[in-house]
Amino acid sequence: MINKMKTIILCGGKGTRLWPLSREQLPKQFIKIFDDKSLFQRTVERAKLFSAEDEIFIVTNKDYKFRVLDELKEISITIPERNILLEPSGKNTLPAIYFGIKTLKEIYGDCNVQVIPSDHVINTNDAYSEAFKTGENLANYELVTFGIKPKTPHTGYGYIGIGKAIKEGNGFKVSEFKEKPNLETAKKYVRDGYLWNSGMFIFNTKIFTEAVKDMTPEIYTAFESSSNLTEIYKKIPEISVDYGIIEKAKNVSVVPLNTSWNDLGSFDAIYEVYDKDKDENAGIGEYISVESSKNLVITKRLTALVGVENLAVIDSGDALLIAKRGETQKVKEIFKILKNKGDERAITDRTSYRPWGQYTVLEDGERYKIKHIVVLPKKRLSLQMHYHRSEHWIVVRGMAKIVVDGKEMFLRNGESTFIPSGFAHRLENPGKVLLEIMEVQIGEYLGEDDIERFEDDFGRGKEKV
Repeated sequence: MINKMKTIILCGGKGTRLWPLSREQLPKQFIKIFDDKSLFQRTVERAKLFSAEDEIFIVTNKDYKFRVLDELKEISITIPERNILLEPSGKNTLPAIYFGIKTLKEIYGDCNVQVIPSDHVINTNDAYSEAFKTGENLANYELVTFGIKPKTPHTGYGYIGIGKAIKEGNGFKVSEFKEKPNLETAKKYVRDGYLWNSGMFIFNTKIFTEAVKDMTPEIYTAFESSSNLTEIYKKIPEISVDYGIIEKAKNVSVVPLNTSWNDLGSFDAIYEVYDKDKDENAGIGEYISVESSKNLVITKRLTALVGVENLAVIDSGDALLIAKRGETQKVKEIFKILKNKGDERAITDRTSYRPWGQYTVLEDGERYKIKHIVVLPKKRLSLQMHYHRSEHWIVVRGMAKIVVDGKEMFLRNGESTFIPSGFAHRLENPGKVLLEIMEVQIGEYLGEDDIERFEDDFGRGKEKV
């Protein structure tokens, strides 16, 4: 089967409004908020409705490359590595989309492309499929966006005004775009037939390129005059596709989309989509509620609520957020405070993800640290050395191949070894099942930057653990 429409998935966001669940190293799109699949994985599966696997392109942050590859492998989807486009820095949606569009033009020539965020929840019913088929037809001469038919007035979304109908299909000219309104204005928009702005598009690569050349020439010129991405991203402005193109262009149409949709932009949005109990509490994890109602609870340990209502209680294990429902958009301010202080809790929680697997810090003392390390099959850590700490490894699952000071050994369940500081060493999983070990570090300095690498399968230097 040959698919006409290609796909660009935008996967570079940091999800700062969902801290402490979302961190820089594990942003919203990679969190399994509902089931055993992340929002990103759900998006890739949705993209396959209109594109073959090798026609799906993912624009993401360079730090998320191996996370993306692992997520794809987890759901048995094969996307060529050339299709994973790595931005050297985040510059909002317009540069990300143009990066993808330019790449697609170079491979396929001019074609139609659906552009979808990686962190939305959408019901892919018949109405969804029909709307995107309509959008694909309109994209031959229009810039196409999708508007969600509102169920209620909502102050967290932008709105799209509907103009005259377009003869070919269920599309309309856009009369105007409106920013997030207050409640009374939102009620008026709903009465007047406005749609929520979904942030999803279908573009013809030729039409979109011409629009960028005309309305944001600095982006067009930067990309067309150089192949050095680092230099390109130093020159271009940080700008959204809405502000840079969609809100200015005359050839913009909107296709109404009558399906359940949520951009999960805050904990209030998550509360909306979770199932509720008899007291209208919602959440995941173990919690007990006594005379409490309309609360959202997401927790990794037993949490008890007594006599409270309209709260969001979010316990990630290393941080606790308590916010009034209706105010959770302001959580991003907490993230900014932590980031400005250089606090690691803005970057990661106790679990850190690496190209070879992951580790979780179980306990962190003044001169010791205990980790649970998981190494994926056929993967290995770098050949490395630490100056200020020794390490004791105990295998709890799988088979470990270990190199210490040039000597190889194999350890099974329950076996252990000791690596003194100053010794070059390497850990490898030669088997077909996960390798799990407990690591006990002891030393005067236990920072992750105490590392010298001699060899690394993933091209990392000393600055990346």
